[in-house]
Amino acid sequence: MMLVNKLGGSLEEQVAALLHDISHTAFSHVIDYVLGYKEENYHEIIYEQIVVRSSIPDTLQKAGLNWEDILLDESQWTLLEQSAPQLCADRVDYTLRDLYAYGDITLQEAQYFSNQLVAFDGQMVCNDPLAAEWFVNTYYKEVVGFFMDPLNMFGNDQLAKTLSFALQKDILSIEDFLKEDEDVIHLLEESGDSSITSMLHTLCNSKVEEGTLSCYDVHQTTKTRLIDPLVVVSSQLVPVSNLSANAKMLTEQAKETIEKGIYIKFCSKQ
Repeated sequence: MMLVNKLGGSLEEQVAALLHDISHTAFSHVIDYVLGYKEENYHEIIYEQIVVRSSIPDTLQKAGLNWEDILLDESQWTLLEQSAPQLCADRVDYTLRDLYAYGDITLQEAQYFSNQLVAFDGQMVCNDPLAAEWFVNTYYKEVVGFFMDPLNMFGNDQLAKTLSFALQKDILSIEDFLKEDEDVIHLLEESGDSSITSMLHTLCNSKVEEGTLSCYDVHQTTKTRLIDPLVVVSSQLVPVSNLSANAKMLTEQAKETIEKGIYIKFCSKQ
């Protein structure tokens, strides 16, 4: 919301940005692995349902705003959402927020980059090629270095298997995923099911490392996420990959890594 506000987005687009992720379930995108949504978009599919069941429509109506006009067509909010590989508030927000939280970037770096963002014909772009190149490198720290870290990928896979089993055994219902992470874990722990107990033990106690094509226990792939920010150059928009050989190389390397996936090897069996 603050990024949209900073770039002059309307009140309606700020509302859309604020409520953009409210339909994410417990464990976020793990639900996509559980239910087989390769585009990782389950939260988008249930978005309207979640909004309708909430107090949001009434709250917006009291403010003189129509929730359907604002929330059911994100394509109109071009600062908030853009197709990859463009910048948008959603993509910038989760990258800076995550990497700052995990200590990979400083608050000063995040603020510096956000100050190089401008709106150009309603789209988020960068006014500095060096800042755009910095974000390319930073974004791949997120979607390759962090998302595809062997422990993270193993955790997602093992948790998805556990949740899938719990759904099959009616230990969990799909409605339970609208609860908090801790609530769902509590339901699993209290189920008394020996298989669930074993799967949770594996999830919490396994040590893993990156394997190879010839030596691995789990192979995982993830959604392709690439970035190529547009930069304002002499009142024209130019992809940073056309301005920076390093940015172009980083994207080529990221694409190759994502397409290959990650091979995970157990350090020890639990």
